[in-house]
Amino acid sequence: MPARKLRKVRNVHIGSVAVMKCAVGITSVGSAGVKTLDRRFIAIGIRHDLPTFNAMTKELPDTPERADPPEPQGICKDISRSAIFLVATLSSDTDAIEKVRAWTGDIAALVRAVGKRVPAGNLSCVCGFGSDAWDTLFGTPRPARLHPFREFGSGERRAIATPGDILLHIRAEHMDLCFELATQLLAPLGDAVTVVDEVHGFRYFDMRDLVGFVDGTENPAGREAVQFTLIGDEDPDFESGSYVLVQKYLHDMAGWNALPVETQELIIGRKKLSDIELDDAVKPSRSHSSLTTLTENGKEVKILRDNMSFGRPGSNEFGTYFIGYARSPAPIEQMLENMFVGRPPGNYDRLLDYSRAVTGSLYFVPSATQLDELADREPQPAAAVETPSDTSSSTEPHHEHEGSLNIGSLKGLTGFTQGNRPT
Repeated sequence: MPARKLRKVRNVHIGSVAVMKCAVGITSVGSAGVKTLDRRFIAIGIRHDLPTFNAMTKELPDTPERADPPEPQGICKDISRSAIFLVATLSSDTDAIEKVRAWTGDIAALVRAVGKRVPAGNLSCVCGFGSDAWDTLFGTPRPARLHPFREFGSGERRAIATPGDILLHIRAEHMDLCFELATQLLAPLGDAVTVVDEVHGFRYFDMRDLVGFVDGTENPAGREAVQFTLIGDEDPDFESGSYVLVQKYLHDMAGWNALPVETQELIIGRKKLSDIELDDAVKPSRSHSSLTTLTENGKEVKILRDNMSFGRPGSNEFGTYFIGYARSPAPIEQMLENMFVGRPPGNYDRLLDYSRAVTGSLYFVPSATQLDELADREPQPAAAVETPSDTSSSTEPHHEHEGSLNIGSLKGLTGFTQGNRPT
C-alpha cells in the first residue's frame, strides 16, 4: 500500500509566536518516506495571550488549541526540472459532471501511486478550477475572488482570455514521471473533458527563459511563499487554497536576438549574464521588472512563479509558459495591466514587442484537504459571476482590487504602486 500523505503536526508555542511544522502539498511518499516531503516551519500568527520568553519558566495559562489549517496542494514545492500543463474544458453532460466531481477524490492517490516508482523524482500535481467550472461542479459556497479571466490591452498587444475549466500543473525532476501521471489522470475522465491546451515544459539551463534571462529571481520562498500564496482567514471556507493564472507566450526569437545585449537588459531591467538588477538611475520605468514590481504601504507584494520554457525548433516555436500563484488574483492582474496597458497608460512593457500571449485563464486551487472532500459535495446553485471589466481600451489604470488583500501584514490596500525592486 502506498504511504499516506503526511498531515500537519501539533503547534509549538515559542515565546509569543505560534510555530507549526508542516508538510506542504500533495507529494509522493514511497520507500524514502518523509524524506521526500518538503517540511517547513511556518509562523502562523502572534499570540499575545502567551507569556514572553523570560516568563517561560512560569506556569503557562490554559489557552484554547488552534485547529490545524487544511493541508495545501503542492504550490510551494521546490522548483523542478520538468512540467506538464494541461488545460481542459468540461462537458455539459450530467454524467460527465458527476464523473469529474468524483475524480477529484482520486487525484492524491494517483500522485502517490505514480510517484512511488521514483521516490526521488519529486512528483507533484496541483489541480485548479475555473469560475464557470466551479459553479457547475461544486456550486456554493464559492471562492470569494474567483472570476473569469480579465483581458488587458488592445490590438497586437493583448492579454487574451481563452477557454479553460480545469488546470493540471504536473511537476517532477523527470519528464517520464510527468507523462505517466498525466496519462493516469486523464484516463478515467474519458470524454467528460476535452484538453484544449497541453504544454510540456523544461527548465532551461540555470533557471533562464528562452530569451536568455534568469526567470523568477525574486520568487518568495519558505514562510514568505506561504504568506503570499495561501488563503487565510480572509476567506475561511477556502483556507489554504490559492489562485493561479496561466498564460502561454510565444517569442519572436529572430527579432529579440537581433537586439544588442544592452538593449535587452534595459527592456528586462537586469544584467543578462549576472542577473544583477540595473541601477535605478539607468533602469527605465517601462522595464519588465519595474512594471511587475508592486508595493503596498511601502512593502513589496509578491507572487510565486513557476514558469517553464517550451518549444519546437523545427516549427520555429519558442515560448514561455507563465504560471503565477497568489492568495488573490489582484496582484497578478495588476502586473498584467501594468505590462499590457502601461503604468502610466502607454508606458507598456517593451518585452511585449517580442513576446505574444496566446492563451490566458484563471483558476482557484482548493486545499488538498478540500480537494479530497469535493468528490462528495452536493452542489448548490451559485449566482452567475461576470468577468470584471477589461482594460482593452482603458486610458486610466484599473483598480478593481481597491481594498485589503489580506496578504499577511499587507492590509488596507488603496491601490498598488510601482516599486523599484524587480521580480
